[in-house]
Amino acid sequence: MLVPWALVVLVPLVWILASSLKTNEEIYNDPFGLPGELRLGVYVDAWQQANIGAFFTNTVIVVSGGVVLTMLLSVMTAYVMARYPFPGSRVLYWLYLAGMTFPVFLAIVPLVRIVQGLGLFATNLGLVLVYAAFSLPFSIFFLTGFFRTLPKELAEAAFLDGAGHFGVFFRIMLPLARPGLISIGVFNVLGQWNQFLLPQVLNPQQDEERSNFVLSQGLAALALGENYETSPTSMAQLFAGLIISMVPVLIVYVLFQRQVQEGLSAGALK
Repeated sequence: MLVPWALVVLVPLVWILASSLKTNEEIYNDPFGLPGELRLGVYVDAWQQANIGAFFTNTVIVVSGGVVLTMLLSVMTAYVMARYPFPGSRVLYWLYLAGMTFPVFLAIVPLVRIVQGLGLFATNLGLVLVYAAFSLPFSIFFLTGFFRTLPKELAEAAFLDGAGHFGVFFRIMLPLARPGLISIGVFNVLGQWNQFLLPQVLNPQQDEERSNFVLSQGLAALALGENYETSPTSMAQLFAGLIISMVPVLIVYVLFQRQVQEGLSAGALK
């Protein structure tokens, strides 16, 4: 079963890589053939001429800010809910879970009004805040279950030794929760990196070069405008942009796949 699945995943990746090294004529005449020569310069052209560099930089800024903010808020919230029950904590927890079932497209109109009212429309900061808001429900759900699995005896021993609540949290619980933190961090990176609907609505085009776009927006705009391009490698630049957009998330998952598996088996999904 794994062999067919591996082919389903790898064949499109190989095809995109081969297409990024072709000319438009080669892509249209022989879409599944090999490139006539290695045209590695197309990646430089895509980065500069197709503005992939600006799209990539914007995406890194937005995703970095969104993931850091999501992790900061979700870790503290989940720890309190798991370890310090208070009146209404269960209601608050179920409200967060309800956020996981709410389709994002139903919130688009009020979301646009709110972001415009805050003066953050078509800004990276606006995307960071919205990304974090929509990532919080699942992150809190996952980490709350993970913190509940950690041994209470270690925290009690730390309190007996004179540690305060902050000391127990930062010196005991966070190191123990590392597998869960890495797992949810990877999920947030993947989800926010591939986000399309939110930036499409909240980050409209500001100039002819679309320099404020993130990668998903920029690649979609390149795909739509390809019919109007006269460059013999315009399609190759689009495929090169796809490769550039996939490489970071592949690297993140390859580096942390073991920690992700440990987090899933030891945490909320155990």
